[in-house]
Amino acid sequence: MADIRTYTNAAGFYEIRMESIGGLGANLAGKMLAEAGVLRLGYNGSNFSSYGSEKKGTPVKTFIRFAAPETEIRSSSPIEEPHTVAVFHESLLRTENCIAGLPPNGTLIVNTAKTPDEIKTITQLNSGTIVCIDALRIAVEEKSRVNTAMLGAICRVVDFLDENAVKQVLSETFGKKYPALVTANIQTFDRGFTEGRVQEYKSQQQQTHVPFAHPKSTLGYDTQPLGGAIINPGNSVTRDLSASRSGFLPAFAPDSCIHCAACDETCPDMCFVWTAKQDERGRTYQYLQGIDYQYCKGCLRCITACPTDALRSIRETDGYADEHRVTHSVSA
Repeated sequence: MADIRTYTNAAGFYEIRMESIGGLGANLAGKMLAEAGVLRLGYNGSNFSSYGSEKKGTPVKTFIRFAAPETEIRSSSPIEEPHTVAVFHESLLRTENCIAGLPPNGTLIVNTAKTPDEIKTITQLNSGTIVCIDALRIAVEEKSRVNTAMLGAICRVVDFLDENAVKQVLSETFGKKYPALVTANIQTFDRGFTEGRVQEYKSQQQQTHVPFAHPKSTLGYDTQPLGGAIINPGNSVTRDLSASRSGFLPAFAPDSCIHCAACDETCPDMCFVWTAKQDERGRTYQYLQGIDYQYCKGCLRCITACPTDALRSIRETDGYADEHRVTHSVSA
């Protein structure tokens, strides 16, 4: 195992930033990684997360600092220039400033089915190391969570972290509440460690430095609408449909739908779009048209409630939400 002092910055820290969305387990992953570094490996370390409302689907940033035993960590500020960035959902690369502060020799780890070359094109990184790990596929196959696969990928590229120490913490953490899940999460970790595609890039071209920016509210004392009106309701202020909040979406099959409204009753965000139609006897009923993915966070409660196979869970692919979205009509 390598000496951490070889990798630390001028302040004596090695810093990791996780970019995620609520529900993918980045907060827990950060806690387990920090615990392994401090209690198992003897480093000084700290960990904390930053997020808005504790709602599945909102952006989450998790920060982990490590230092040699003789170096005190007295900072609890967000990590602005990380050595490693781990992105838990590839769509965040388009909606969040994930690579902000990443140095030319930094490491970017992305949960994606894409190749490192494709991620390099999306992020416009000229140099550094890109690791692509299909953590969602691994988690589905192992019946576990994305976060443990991402931990495996992190341990692979951060030389001073011992994967066995992290697995010990994994076993203890899940063993306390969910002992039946320990084996699946260890297998997920091991696959995250071994299955990532790692590509190092070197370029003579100077990489554009993207500074870290603290998020600011778009609605404040001077910018809020008159009367405090909510002019853009829903989960996404930016009306962006590129991320499904959890990596899965409900897909609607109209031919199997009996229009019972069980899905609508259980949906926490009123995603389902209905229209009035007459049946063969001339009676007017409400018929389900489809899903407005603008407001869907991928909780999949509707699939559990559906008495037929009209709703099924699918893995989100690029453009699916845009192509299959049925928008709510706006009445005057």
